[in-house]
Amino acid sequence: MKQKKLKEFLIYHNASGKFYWKHNNYQNGIKAFTEAGTIDLNGYRLITINCKAYFAHRLAWLYVYGYFPENSIDHINRLPDDNHIENLREVSSQCNLRNSKVFANNKTSVKGISYDKINNKWKAQIMVNYKSINLGRYIDFNEAVCIRLAAEQCLDWNVCDSNSSAYHYVQKYIIGV
Repeated sequence: MKQKKLKEFLIYHNASGKFYWKHNNYQNGIKAFTEAGTIDLNGYRLITINCKAYFAHRLAWLYVYGYFPENSIDHINRLPDDNHIENLREVSSQCNLRNSKVFANNKTSVKGISYDKINNKWKAQIMVNYKSINLGRYIDFNEAVCIRLAAEQCLDWNVCDSNSSAYHYVQKYIIGV
């Protein structure tokens, strides 16, 4: 898909980050000026053009910058249907994974921190190049979080993860900001 072809089908609204159909297509049940696409199971908007499905965030990039990104497109605020161009950035797949949300089954609300029941300590870990690195076990939860944050900073993750759960925990509960 080329930018010119995309603009024949869709209008991208910068203020809302949404796409709207440009023309009626009664055969497909499309009405002009209605929002394009559907939400998938992960919360991302998919738009089908000529029988091919595209992620709306990748189409937004093409619409604004004129090319499909070679790498991943990251939603900076982690909201998968927020396709404002200011919320999107082209990053490596690893960087995109670093800016993922805390999983629902994480009881600590901090990525990379879990409780080791065998040793009765908090375990800190971090993923680097798809491998889990053990950062140690700590009696104090706050110490484990600080170690995790220090590891993120040593790896320069702040470039990728502007919403670090460890950073936010330290700011709120340790520093008190």
